[in-house]
Amino acid sequence: MFKKYWDEKFETMNDGAMKKFQLEKLKETVKWVYDRVPFYKKAFDNQGVKPSDLQELADLAKFPFTIKTDLRDNYPFGLCAVPMADVVRIHASSGTTGKPITGPYTAEDLDQWTECMARGLWAQEVRPDSILQNAYGMGLFTGGLGFHQGALRIGCAVVPSGAGMTERQVMLIQDFGTTALCCTPSYCLTIIEKAEKMGVDIKKTALRTGHFGAEPWSVEMRNDIEGRGGIHAYEHYGLTELGGPGISFTCEFYQIHVNEDHVYPEIVDPETLQPVPEGEEGELVFTALQRRAMPMIRYRTRDICSLKREKCQCGRTLITMDKILGRSDDMMIISGVNVFPSQIETVLMEFPEVEPQYQIRLSKKGYIDHITVETELKKHLYDEGKSKIDTISKSISTRIHQIIGINVPVTVVPPETIERSIGKAKRIIDER
Repeated sequence: MFKKYWDEKFETMNDGAMKKFQLEKLKETVKWVYDRVPFYKKAFDNQGVKPSDLQELADLAKFPFTIKTDLRDNYPFGLCAVPMADVVRIHASSGTTGKPITGPYTAEDLDQWTECMARGLWAQEVRPDSILQNAYGMGLFTGGLGFHQGALRIGCAVVPSGAGMTERQVMLIQDFGTTALCCTPSYCLTIIEKAEKMGVDIKKTALRTGHFGAEPWSVEMRNDIEGRGGIHAYEHYGLTELGGPGISFTCEFYQIHVNEDHVYPEIVDPETLQPVPEGEEGELVFTALQRRAMPMIRYRTRDICSLKREKCQCGRTLITMDKILGRSDDMMIISGVNVFPSQIETVLMEFPEVEPQYQIRLSKKGYIDHITVETELKKHLYDEGKSKIDTISKSISTRIHQIIGINVPVTVVPPETIERSIGKAKRIIDER
C-alpha cells in the first residue's frame, strides 16, 4: 500500500507553521544574495532596505522586484551566488528573443528540484510500478530533465522518448505499456491525433495519466484531452528563472498547489505593483526560499492569476493558484480591449466541429491593430463545402464577440493546415 502524500509534513502543514518556516527561509535568502550578488546588494541599497529589515512576511513588499531583463543584463552568471566550482548543472530558456535565461544549480538545488517534481508526480498517480514516457525535449530546457528526475526519485520505469517522432511515441505507448505521459498539452493532442490516424485507440492502451506544462492551456482543452485520450490530464507549472517545473502542480481534484516551502508567492497589481488581497487577480511574483546557486527575489513572472488558501479535498494545505489566465506580455490590446489567447481557446473548444488547433494573427491597418483567428474544421465537415464552413466561421466569431466584446473574424482552414506542435505551440503570429 503506497503512502498518500510524498511529503506529508509540508503538504499538510498548518498555516502558522508554514509562515514561520517561510519567514526563516526568507531571512536566510535575502541575506544570502545581499552578501554574495553585487546586483542584489545594489538593488537593495537603492531601495533603502537591508536584509535586517525583513522581520515579518509583509516586509518582503519593501524589497525590489527582479525582472527578466535583469537576468539578460547579467548574462550568463552575474546573478549566481556561488562560485562555479559549486555549480553542477546549467539549464537555460530557449532565448528566442535575445540571450537565453540561465539557470545554474548546486547539488542541493538539484535535490530540492527533484523533490518538488516527485511531490507533484506522486499527487498525480505516478507510483513505483508506473511506466512513465517522457516526451518533453531533453537538453537546456528544464522540463525534460525535471520530469525525468522526479520520476526516478519515485522509482518508476522511465522511457525518455523525447519530443518528436510522433508515430514512434504511439508505438511505445502500445508496446511498453506506458501508463503516464509527460509532454506539452498541445503535443499530447498531436499524439492522440496521430494514434487516431494509425487506427490505434489510445483508450484501449495502459495509458492512464498525462502530466503537462510549459504552455498555457484551458480547462476546455484539458477536457478534450481527457475525453479523447481516456486519461486524467494533470498540470505542472514552473519557470527557468525559479528552477523549472515543480513550482506548482495539480492534485486529483485539479487544484493547483504551490510548493510554498520552496517558493514564496505574492500577487501584485501589475500597474501599481502593490500587493493585492488574497483571492484578487493580479501578477504572480515568486521569491525563492531554499535555492543557493541563483535565488530570485520577488521575480515578476508576468503571469496573471490569483491565490487562495483553503484546505483542499485532497487534504493538502499548500496555497493554491488559479489556472493562469495568460501572461501580461502575451496579452493583446485590440480596440482598447485586453485579450488573452486562452480566451480564444476557450471559445474554440466549445465547438466540437473544429479541431483543437488554432492560430491568432495580429496585423495593422493604418494605426489600428486587427486580430483574426484561424482554426481547422473536422475533415468530414470541411468536405461539405463553403456553406458549412461559412456557417461555423460565423458561429465562432459571434461567440468570441459575446465573450470579449470585439469583432474577431474567424477563418476555417483545411484539415492539417496548422503546424502541429512537438513542444510549445506557437499560437500568436504577429504580422504588425
